[in-house]
Amino acid sequence: MAEHHRARIDFDPRFTVAEVPERLFGSFVEHLGRCVYTGIYEPDHPRANADGLRQDVLDLIGELGPTMIRYPGGNFVSGYRWEDGVGPKADRPRRLDLAWGVTETNQFGLGEFMKFCRTVGVEPNMAVNLGTRGLQEALDLLEYANHPSGTYWSDLRRSHGDEEPYGIKLWCLGNEMDGPWQIGQRTAAEYGRVADQTGRAMRMIDPGLDLVACGSSSRAMPTFGAWEAEVLAQSYESVDYISAHAYYQPQGGDVASFMASAEDMELFIDGVIATADAVGAKLKSDKKIDIAFDEWNVWYQDAWAAGETDERPEPWAVAPRQLEDAYSAMDAVVFGSLLITLLRRCDRVTAACLAQLVNVIAPIMTEPGGPAWRQTTFFPFAEASKWGRGTVLEVSAEAPTFTTAKFGEVAALHSVAVANEDGSVTVFAVNRDLDHPLTVEIDASSLPSLGQVTCSTLTDADPDAKNTLQDQERVAPAANATVAVDGGRISVELPAMSWNTLRITP
Repeated sequence: MAEHHRARIDFDPRFTVAEVPERLFGSFVEHLGRCVYTGIYEPDHPRANADGLRQDVLDLIGELGPTMIRYPGGNFVSGYRWEDGVGPKADRPRRLDLAWGVTETNQFGLGEFMKFCRTVGVEPNMAVNLGTRGLQEALDLLEYANHPSGTYWSDLRRSHGDEEPYGIKLWCLGNEMDGPWQIGQRTAAEYGRVADQTGRAMRMIDPGLDLVACGSSSRAMPTFGAWEAEVLAQSYESVDYISAHAYYQPQGGDVASFMASAEDMELFIDGVIATADAVGAKLKSDKKIDIAFDEWNVWYQDAWAAGETDERPEPWAVAPRQLEDAYSAMDAVVFGSLLITLLRRCDRVTAACLAQLVNVIAPIMTEPGGPAWRQTTFFPFAEASKWGRGTVLEVSAEAPTFTTAKFGEVAALHSVAVANEDGSVTVFAVNRDLDHPLTVEIDASSLPSLGQVTCSTLTDADPDAKNTLQDQERVAPAANATVAVDGGRISVELPAMSWNTLRITP
């Protein structure tokens, strides 16, 4: 039997980090692979509704609980003509999508996306093309979307069946413009100027917008830090957020460092905050720029880039299978640790998007004409979205460490506590140690009362266990029967490699 290690968590509701922003539980729908077509939108599916949306997928999205969805990209947006996706479907052109080497039919566009957002009850987050297009096209799109009536673009929207404006508040000024893979890549100086001009002009139409400038595509970019400094030096007063993107995978068999991926995310957040605040100080501005971590996930990029996956779409195919990673129990634990980081840093990370929502590196999978099911990563997100609302508490934790090649000694326990509005407290905790169970003692004596205490745990004896079309419920959370309460103290055993949600109700 594996040796049990011991850890402890202390918190006090009087000491808080921040209110959890509604936008922290965002997701992402891009015209990539089968995210849209045969993902959320499949008019010929037996369970499609009148708008062509798959009801089985809508039901799972409701259970997952995203609060905001970014659209339409991603790399796709940097070559996208938004006008192609509005108006009568029979008149919409088919276009080559250079970002992903496929053909875009444009049968799903802005109007369909807004119907989707209204159906699932989420805030839309719209990205504008600053790759092949620019300021004027962004203004045209904003006028079409948000202006009530009486102008060319607003009346065109009304003629397409949407008399009321969409009221989209959150906008991304391009996507990953630092990346050499991006259509229309720009230097920081070029992009900063365009972002500033576009942001200022968009606010002339709608002063209440929240605008996101492109930050670095990853912390590993050679221009990281310098990019943010230059972009914000030019656009600081015109934007509200700087974006951050990060994907994680085990590299070279280094599973221990993969389990500690959240350490890199913490460093990424620290670096962006320091850079943004330094720019603000230099500009003598009282304004604080927040982070929109609007792409994050586990993604096996190396296998995809090396052509080691089974996906071999024909050139210019329509909605082929692309980036359909099947996630393991281990992936779900790492994913949960990333979620914990976002919650712990929600004083400055005030928007975030899990990339993506369906089929493409996603928590929800579908088969064309067939079923939809939950990947392992579905469960941490659904539990965090449901129980991670309220106020993040300051947590003091002590835990044994394990050794990683990338980050040195790392605490096995990664945790956060959230005081919910109903008086309950939820502790999300990950045991990142692959070999040793962890007995955790929680000092809850600062709470007014301890009523029911429950814990659910996601783990598996096989770290590579997955939920597949053939075995859709192989991995799921289960009740943890080791919870014990003694006065104001709680103890629970967290299995090795596990995601845990402990609920303390009054």
